[in-house]
Amino acid sequence: MKQLKKQKSLHLILILAVVYLIIFNYIPMAGLMISFRKYKLSTGFAGFFTCEWVGLKWFKEFFASPMCSVVIRNTLVLSLLKLVIVFPIPIIFALMLNEIQHMGFKKFVQTASYLPYFMSWVIVTGLCYNLFSENYGLLNEVLMKIGLIEQPLRILTKGENYWGLAIGTDVWKGMGWSSIIFIAAITGVDGALYEAAQIDGATRMQRIWHITLPCIKSTIIMMLILTLGGLVSGNTQQALLLGNDLNAAYSEIIDSYVLRMGLTKFRFDYATAIGLMQSVINAVLVFSANAFSRKFAGASLY
Repeated sequence: MKQLKKQKSLHLILILAVVYLIIFNYIPMAGLMISFRKYKLSTGFAGFFTCEWVGLKWFKEFFASPMCSVVIRNTLVLSLLKLVIVFPIPIIFALMLNEIQHMGFKKFVQTASYLPYFMSWVIVTGLCYNLFSENYGLLNEVLMKIGLIEQPLRILTKGENYWGLAIGTDVWKGMGWSSIIFIAAITGVDGALYEAAQIDGATRMQRIWHITLPCIKSTIIMMLILTLGGLVSGNTQQALLLGNDLNAAYSEIIDSYVLRMGLTKFRFDYATAIGLMQSVINAVLVFSANAFSRKFAGASLY
């Protein structure tokens, strides 16, 4: 009891966090019922349980719609590209920062790499339009003036260019912030290991490969598991702001499609069904990746 009184401020913070989760994460789960009902907004909360039961109708409609293959393809391709390209870059960046000896320069690079993370996607989109617009974009103006191109590059409006744009902006915006956890893990590596390896004549790359990476393996695996859990999710803000009618065939993902169906067409039941299916797949991926990692790599989330 005495210990509880000493930690009452910490318990208060914990209670507030639990209340927040209950209100915003658990209570809204009652709305999942409309995935199996023909929901009418006029029925309100009671309609979650009283509207006509339609079973798997909305799921079947989604898989039969022409947009199904488009949004699933875009979501999976973008997620796989981010897994292959975006996920390793913060690890590489953290390894590079760890090798910088000049502390002043190291802190400057770290700070500069964090800043884009705190910019909203609205600002990032504005920067992209100023840089890549066909009419007034800086890149097109420079390339045309020096004679490298005759016609402006359609970076923002040509669908085939959207995936590269999405990956590039994701790397630029999130690389520094995502590297923090890997930098912290590298900091925890025993310095005596590096000294012993250096005495034995190990090169810098050999020290990275045989000491740093094995020591932060568990951290990399945990982050990978969490990343795999979002394999069928996407960056909704990025898709909505950088996407447009001209590149919609490549920019429309499941999350943005659900948002459009729910908020612009008021098909809350249909949108909820797609969102539920997406969440179930993500949960299965997390549990599967965790079990696989625990069995074969000896590291897992739980």
